[in-house]
Amino acid sequence: MQLNEMSFKDAVPVDGYGPGFFRVADQVFEGPLLLTATGVLPWGGLDDDAALVALKDQIDVLFVGTGAEIAHIPADLRRKLEEVGLGVESMSSPSACRTFNVLLSEGRRVAVAALPV
Repeated sequence: MQLNEMSFKDAVPVDGYGPGFFRVADQVFEGPLLLTATGVLPWGGLDDDAALVALKDQIDVLFVGTGAEIAHIPADLRRKLEEVGLGVESMSSPSACRTFNVLLSEGRRVAVAALPV
């Protein structure tokens, strides 16, 4: 198996996560996380659709991490995101963070909104 080093240029990946927190650029953020290539943004969790809709012109795909296990996001949230043209994929938060990092290293226009594990 060949392993390749990921390069992020000026983008900011998720460095790690644990019970109740995420680590980004060596800083710990407790609670829900909203991260784009440029850094962490305020997000109040699945009830805060305004913060996600505001990204509509900046990203193509939003990964929603639903915590330790995969779960459906609320139907009205998915509908709002799709109405403004955002692709949305829900998965467990660890998977969402890893997927975000890989696509971010490819220069893709992505964001991750994740609930802590």
